[in-house]
Amino acid sequence: QVQLVESGGGLVQAGGSLRLSCVVSGRTFSSNAMGWFRQAPGKEREFVAARSWRTTVYADSVKGRFTISRDIAKNTVYLQMNSLKPEDTAVYYCAYRASISGSYYSPLEYDYWGQGTQVTVSL
Repeated sequence: QVQLVESGGGLVQAGGSLRLSCVVSGRTFSSNAMGWFRQAPGKEREFVAARSWRTTVYADSVKGRFTISRDIAKNTVYLQMNSLKPEDTAVYYCAYRASISGSYYSPLEYDYWGQGTQVTVSL
């Protein structure tokens, strides 16, 4: 069984930064994709960023502001978020894709999810 636990969310002013962490436990493979998604109230869950052993992808809305990284030794995935905007406010989830291949962008491709961490960006 794979478990993911996010942390690092909070309240920040526009223009500020936060770093989210996701600790992964259980049987996983470093070659498989880890992703970050977010969901704002009344909206569908949307892709933010993902990283596998050879590919890193971002949503256009966060490109240049967010960075996904992975520390294999610590079984942890990070999302560094800079220049935050009020529209970045959402619950952020990390996810693990058990398959070696598939879309990075669809939440349906991911098999395991964390419980989420709230990020609120104020004006």
